[in-house]
Amino acid sequence: MSSPAPSNPSASNPSTASAPTSTLRGALRLVDYWATVYRRTWRGSIVSSFITPLLYVLAMGVLLGGFVEADPATLEGATSYLAFVVPGLVAATSMTTVVGEVTYPVMAMVKWNKTYFSMTATPLGVREIALAHLGFVAFRVAVTAAVFLAVTAPFGVYESAPGVLGAFVVQVLLGMAFAVPLYAFAAGLRDETAFSLVFRLGMIPMFLFSGAFFPVANLDAPLEALARVTPLWHGVDLTRMLVLGVPDWSMVAVHVAYLLALVVLGWWWAVRRLARRMQQ
Repeated sequence: MSSPAPSNPSASNPSTASAPTSTLRGALRLVDYWATVYRRTWRGSIVSSFITPLLYVLAMGVLLGGFVEADPATLEGATSYLAFVVPGLVAATSMTTVVGEVTYPVMAMVKWNKTYFSMTATPLGVREIALAHLGFVAFRVAVTAAVFLAVTAPFGVYESAPGVLGAFVVQVLLGMAFAVPLYAFAAGLRDETAFSLVFRLGMIPMFLFSGAFFPVANLDAPLEALARVTPLWHGVDLTRMLVLGVPDWSMVAVHVAYLLALVVLGWWWAVRRLARRMQQ
């Protein structure tokens, strides 16, 4: 994918552009760039972001769910398997959306088309370009989550309207909890071979075994303990309790604190790692 030309002439000429007074102001200067990227690429995300998750809902929740006995005691409060699986798929989709946005695209910006180097040739620095890119990823997650929640609403699986709004906010937080550390990881790589490990040993096992399709209590004790420390389980559990209208506020606080910690630590790592990579 070719990089869109900057619409602001001064952004490509350090002599005519002033340095931003804050990281946020600098990141906002790249809004037009990322808007152009989205206008050129949004059609390619329809299948992965919307159609595939909906097919999962139909296959796992509606068809397979018809053969699963609905027992709220074993389905974490859900009155049907469909009501159990939909919140899990919402959270899992947020994860898969992010992984696709901060692996190969980040490497392309650093190694293949070197867009980041063009950006830092202006008064913008590493913090500004990282924040702008991650802001775009947050936008992508927000759009995907909003559409997914809206499309699945007619299935009658949501018990709390405020809970659905809260779940939407959770998707953005969950997306960032994955995006920022993965961004840092990708930004410092010299080639893409490590991405296969991210997909095979990270994303796919979490997608299958972090509570999206069945309660993690069904796993053996060591695997259950491992599942409960994954970011996706925290996102799945938080999303499910909100949309079902049965929040345990102490667990809500634990989930939110865990996800926020990943964002904060990931940001610190991302800035350091990207700066080091661009100096090499």
